[in-house]
Amino acid sequence: MIAPHRTVQTPVIRTALPVEAPAVAELHTRARSTYYPDGLPDDGADWPARWRQAIERSDGRVLCAVRDGRLVGIASFRTPEGACADTVKLFQFHVDPGHWRTGVGTALHTACLEEWRADGRRTAVLEVHTGNRRAQAFYARQGWTPDPDHPPADGGHHLRLRLTVAGAAEPGTPPEHGGE
Repeated sequence: MIAPHRTVQTPVIRTALPVEAPAVAELHTRARSTYYPDGLPDDGADWPARWRQAIERSDGRVLCAVRDGRLVGIASFRTPEGACADTVKLFQFHVDPGHWRTGVGTALHTACLEEWRADGRRTAVLEVHTGNRRAQAFYARQGWTPDPDHPPADGGHHLRLRLTVAGAAEPGTPPEHGGE
C-alpha cells in the first residue's frame, strides 16, 4: 500500500514583530536544547528581552517563518561589529524541531539570501555549535563552508562558516524586479 502524500504548506516569511519576542525566545530555546545532550545550560540571559532588542534594532533584521498561523522558524542577522559593510553575520537561525525537514529552514535561508543580495552583501558568516551536526549538514547543503580565516580554537565550541553571496547587488543599487 502506498502511503498518502502529505502536503506541506510553504511558510510565510516576514519580519518579526516586537510583540513576538516571547514566542521567538521559546522557539529559540526548543531548538537549542536539541544539541545539548546534558540539557540546555542556564546562561542567565533574559532571552525574551534580548530577542525584543534584536527585533527592534535599526541595523539588523529578524525574519520569522510562519506556517498555519504559528511561528516555526527565526533568523537574525546584521553586519558584525568591525566588519566590512558587505559582510553579514547570521547570528541566530532556528527551526522548531517539530518542523525539521519540512522546507521551513530552506525557505527561511532563501529569504535571508534574497535580502543579503538586495543589500549588496557579498559574504555571510555564522558560528555553529560543534556538536550540532544536523545544523552543520543543513548549512553545507546551502553552500556554507568552514571559514579558513577563522579555524576553530582548540577545545572551542563553535565552528565558523562562510558563504559567498552570489549575485549580490552593488551597494545603493535598487534590486531588479521581474515583469509585472
